[in-house]
Amino acid sequence: MNIRKLTEADYTALEKWWKAWNWPPIEKDFLPENGTGGLMVQSKDGTPIVAGFLYMTNSKAVLLEWIISNPEYREADRDAAITALIIGCENLVASVGKKYMFTIGRNKHLIKKHKDLGWHVDEKPSYEIIKKLKN
Repeated sequence: MNIRKLTEADYTALEKWWKAWNWPPIEKDFLPENGTGGLMVQSKDGTPIVAGFLYMTNSKAVLLEWIISNPEYREADRDAAITALIIGCENLVASVGKKYMFTIGRNKHLIKKHKDLGWHVDEKPSYEIIKKLKN
């Protein structure tokens, strides 16, 4: 597998993935670095498998968010790609001197994956609370 930084060209594919999973596409200006602030995991042949975004902060904390996978990729290494994405994000965050990572999730598979990787998971549900301001 190959892990790389997201590019401008990836956004079109990510929009399709969000729609295929019945999520509203996340607007580029809501994403870090206008949609390029994250990582993509690809198969050995270059097929995009999974991506996630890293919101850097002015503290020692980073938010890992909007993890999305290619709904058409059904190979056996899909689960390993998700693991590789999270570990790749952890390594990148540590390499820039950050100390904490957090995320918000409701997908049971992703919650279990984070637990398996040593993340603390609060058992009380929480909600994303977002407001788009007029400009």
